[in-house]
Amino acid sequence: MVTNQTFENRLEKAKQRRHAKHLRNFQTPAERNFWYNVPAHRLAGYKFRRQHPVGPYIVDFVCLPAKLIVELDGGQHASQQKYDEKRDAFLKEQGFRVLRIWNNEMLKNRDVVLELVLQALRSGEPPSP
Repeated sequence: MVTNQTFENRLEKAKQRRHAKHLRNFQTPAERNFWYNVPAHRLAGYKFRRQHPVGPYIVDFVCLPAKLIVELDGGQHASQQKYDEKRDAFLKEQGFRVLRIWNNEMLKNRDVVLELVLQALRSGEPPSP
């Protein structure tokens, strides 16, 4: 028997998957740059997923075995710090580490950013950007 709550949960998950697919299809230049460098175990053998649902949120990139989330932030994040703090707190409660990187840093200093990500993957702690 399917209850209303179960049906609503399924609808919400389906909506979230559609939104994640939309985000994958319309990546920012910084996201495309990052994704070009990390799929298929290109970054020292670590596997990433992009626009992946974690609870009620869709994270930019996640390495599930390392429980590391990489968020590439644009200028809008400067005005939504409270939301990002709440989101990061939830993700940390789920056992994830969150590494936030500005889009312009990814575009201008790709090698430095990838080294920071690699350092976070290997050490188990996200480095200070």
